[in-house]
Amino acid sequence: MKILKKIGIALLVILLVMQAFRPAKNNSGDMRKDISVSYVVPADVKTILAKACNDCHSNATRYPWYSEIQPVSWWLSDHIKDGKRHFNFNEFEGYRVARQYKKLEECIDEVKKGDMPLASYTIIHKDAILSDEEKNTLFTWLDIVRDSIKSRYPADSLIIKKKS
Repeated sequence: MKILKKIGIALLVILLVMQAFRPAKNNSGDMRKDISVSYVVPADVKTILAKACNDCHSNATRYPWYSEIQPVSWWLSDHIKDGKRHFNFNEFEGYRVARQYKKLEECIDEVKKGDMPLASYTIIHKDAILSDEEKNTLFTWLDIVRDSIKSRYPADSLIIKKKS
């Protein structure tokens, strides 16, 4: 019994010490390279992006109360960094044209397959589950932006070249 008590106390101390080490929050809100700089983002699309995409794919994450607890905060931080590494709407204008074009196609594919938003996200964020109407609104907008890119740039600039 004494050993279990010592283990419990040690775990509690470790948990308390962990609370002092916090990752930086994703709240720069930097919009200088946002997709809206070059493309119109209708209000209904902004609403969809805000509720289902922006927490992991922008520079402005809405943090829930449990994000203040370690190790949950570390897990969320890694998850957000990974999401932004794949695609960040607020950094869109900084991407090469071919990457812009490809990432918008990937957005459509990921949502169609049901891979986005992530199931682990929609478990807690029920409002992030997109209706068929919302998906169609998003797809239409993404297609419009892709068509705009396609009309503004030569076809060969839309292809991501493989490294040899």
